[in-house]
Amino acid sequence: MPHAVPATVDATLELLQAGRYVADRALATVVYLALRMERPLLLEGETGVGKTEIANVLAAGLGRKLVRLSCHDGLDLASAVYEWNYPAQMLALQSVKKDADPPDLYTDQFLVRRPLLEAMESHEGGPPVLLIDEVDRADAPFEALLLELLSDFRVTIPEFGTVVAASPPPVVLTSNRTREVHDALKRRCLYHWVGYPEAAREFEILRVRQPEAPPALAREVVAFVRELRSTDLFKPPGTAETLDWAHALIALDCTRLEDDSVDQTLGVLLKYQDDIDQVRGPEAARLLTEAQRKAA
Repeated sequence: MPHAVPATVDATLELLQAGRYVADRALATVVYLALRMERPLLLEGETGVGKTEIANVLAAGLGRKLVRLSCHDGLDLASAVYEWNYPAQMLALQSVKKDADPPDLYTDQFLVRRPLLEAMESHEGGPPVLLIDEVDRADAPFEALLLELLSDFRVTIPEFGTVVAASPPPVVLTSNRTREVHDALKRRCLYHWVGYPEAAREFEILRVRQPEAPPALAREVVAFVRELRSTDLFKPPGTAETLDWAHALIALDCTRLEDDSVDQTLGVLLKYQDDIDQVRGPEAARLLTEAQRKAA
């Protein structure tokens, strides 16, 4: 069932909390402004900090459909906006009787809507939430295509005509900052950096997402992950890895962190063997001692 856009920052916080997303007030404020001003929201940050989840929670909280476009190098018009159903067009031509007028092959019947065009269509309950995920992985020509769409939510299809969104959809763009997003695209968006949460908020996230975790274990998990992030790793663990690790430890019936349980489950936290080799053993024991001291 569709719901109204939140009327205040506090209502936005409540919407996110209802979706089990623990946000700080700064993030709730920029989400609220993006919805009220009908401006795209660009979220940058490390992988696993919860950028994509914001779009999921917004769609669920507003009772809207989520339309997702996952970006990659070489993303083109046919994958992102539209293409024509060529097999269906050929069948339509082949079925024409002799001496009959050929059918119009460029009608709605043969138009295949990809995510960007789908998000501009009218939907029951309001426009969908459009997630343009990892926009930094796309190339410059795709960013140029986005500029027109995010300016006036209008797409011109030469054989079909111009499609204009009846209402601008809420748009969330995410970037892991593997490269800089062009300034022209950033100017069309509201911006927020989603960093690693402070200890108290990460503990609250863990409590909400993994409520079965014993409090002592949850505090030690958060403290250990924060110690890990302070070391020189190729890829420090994000909040997603914190949740996964807690889940794994619960599955192993751990109630507190121990040297063996840490060493045996590092592959849940760290995704590169060099990082695992660097941490496993004496370094993990040192980090655990420090984490337990801070969690006590």
